[in-house]
Amino acid sequence: MRKQPLERKTIDRALSRLGLCSRTEALDLVRSGRVRVNGFVLRDASIWVTLGLDQIEIDSRRAKAQEKLYVALHKPVGYVTTRRDPEGRKTVYDLLGELGTWLAPIGRLDRDTSGLLLFTNDTDFAARVLEPRSKVEKRYRVEARGRVDDEAFERLRRGVELADGPTAPARVELLRRSKERTLFEIAITEGRNRQVRRMVEAVGSKVHKLARVAIGALELGSLAVGKTRELEGRERSLVHRSSPKAT
Repeated sequence: MRKQPLERKTIDRALSRLGLCSRTEALDLVRSGRVRVNGFVLRDASIWVTLGLDQIEIDSRRAKAQEKLYVALHKPVGYVTTRRDPEGRKTVYDLLGELGTWLAPIGRLDRDTSGLLLFTNDTDFAARVLEPRSKVEKRYRVEARGRVDDEAFERLRRGVELADGPTAPARVELLRRSKERTLFEIAITEGRNRQVRRMVEAVGSKVHKLARVAIGALELGSLAVGKTRELEGRERSLVHRSSPKAT
């Protein structure tokens, strides 16, 4: 039976690969002298180690690979996607509870956006979702102010010009509209800051409410606001498939 090749990584990447902390947190651990490799304290995060061969310790405890965990959260409005907020605002970590391991969000939702947010300690999985070449769709339900006409929808489908460059074409489905409000779904494969809001503004409207309802073919479904659940293996594969909606 062929053995798995040993992985060589810098110590900050190694700790993240093991699912123990983010690279930023790993840097802090190393600089504070809390990490040992083969009995020696490290203070330089650029040192290379070999996973499965070198003995790595944090606070004198063996650093072991954590069981992979994948969690979906129905993020409410009013929470920021960060572990700690200097302004004292509520964060999504307030909703995760004690899950027994370090988790990082796969992408972000801004404070005023609700919906599906994924967390994992599997850095390879997260990288595949976020990699631009993967073109994983994120589908949003948008309630926009005023009547968004068909011409505006066509502009969104073709891509619109933003301050940081043109967007890729989007998939759009009208749900209903009136003089006061327009409800539609939009699916994009990019992940720029506040992108959907800016796209809607670029066609002459403004977002009133915004919720992410799917990542790939994985839908938010009936998950209650503020609640979490672990994803099953079959569900994880849905993340990399296109959503059937928002045409």
